[in-house]
Amino acid sequence: MTAPTPSLLVVSAHAGDFVWRAGGAIAAAVQRGERATVVCLSYGERGESASQWLAGKSLDEIKSIRRSEAEAAAAALGAGIEFLDLGDYPLVESQEAVHRLVDVYRTAQPTVVLTHPLADPYNGDHPAAARMALQARVLAQAIGVANADGSFPAQDDIIGAPPVFFFEPHQPEQCDFKPNVLLDITDAFDRKRAAMECLPAQKHMWEYYTQLAIRRGVQVKRNAGPNLGLPHETMGEAYMRYFPQVTGVLQ
Repeated sequence: MTAPTPSLLVVSAHAGDFVWRAGGAIAAAVQRGERATVVCLSYGERGESASQWLAGKSLDEIKSIRRSEAEAAAAALGAGIEFLDLGDYPLVESQEAVHRLVDVYRTAQPTVVLTHPLADPYNGDHPAAARMALQARVLAQAIGVANADGSFPAQDDIIGAPPVFFFEPHQPEQCDFKPNVLLDITDAFDRKRAAMECLPAQKHMWEYYTQLAIRRGVQVKRNAGPNLGLPHETMGEAYMRYFPQVTGVLQ
């Protein structure tokens, strides 16, 4: 059996989440020659665009601005991007939304999925996105589950069982986030920083997530070999794996 083409799918509640939390993973995947697809369930137009509301922008104007920013950020990372425009604050879960995500899964054929953790007391949109992402992953595997338009998938359209990783929330201690995967994004960080700078509506996040990458980079080095206390420039991202790892070798 031919191994599937490596394909990364990122399910993001809002138009900026994928950049802050997983921009390094996306850029690194693209640098390896893999495909990367981001799906934004909303533009973050109500809850994460305060500067635009204060500037007197209309709802439609804000959605257009956030879409343009997210498209530029995805391009900086080398990823494709889709928008489902489901609304935010709140992002409402529905079977219609899940089935639209099923279509995304079947098109992207992911070998890895990244999304939000299942707990976030500060933003209910994030766990809502995670629940829908997980449900769609299961349904996309079933040949008897129709696509959003009512048609049934061909055998080649159904997906396998891609591993799911939760990316780091803004306040991890309050979200029961205990990372068990540390990703070295040193070679990809310049692309992540460029993508962050495509999001001026949340400029206050640029330095925060740069410093977080530095701290996680320290942990990457500490967990990767001898810790000699020497200076280094490693940058990192933290993840939690949701399903068990399947392997023939413990390493």
